[in-house]
Amino acid sequence: MADTQQVDARAERKVAKLAREISAFAKAHGGAEGQVAHIGERGARIVLVGEDGGWGDLVAPSAEIAGKAVEKSGITVHESFDGEFAAKVKTGAYEWKRMAGIQVGG
Repeated sequence: MADTQQVDARAERKVAKLAREISAFAKAHGGAEGQVAHIGERGARIVLVGEDGGWGDLVAPSAEIAGKAVEKSGITVHESFDGEFAAKVKTGAYEWKRMAGIQVGG
């Protein structure tokens, strides 16, 4: 029973930390929306898109922890990273150069 309480306490600390990071991102970008995607054994990826088009991501140890963190942060969560949501992302010269470099082996 003590092990379960330790795991629960650790998970709650992780939820709180992620929620603070999400909230800080939202504050820095005039608000934010997100999407949670399962990434296998590594957990879940929380993709964040700010109202200003800025974007970032966080990795949570599980989809459950990611879900609790976005809920606690109060941001809007999308079921998928669809075209309408993706269109809010603003990319700059750096991102375009990196994407082109990946395509040509750079």
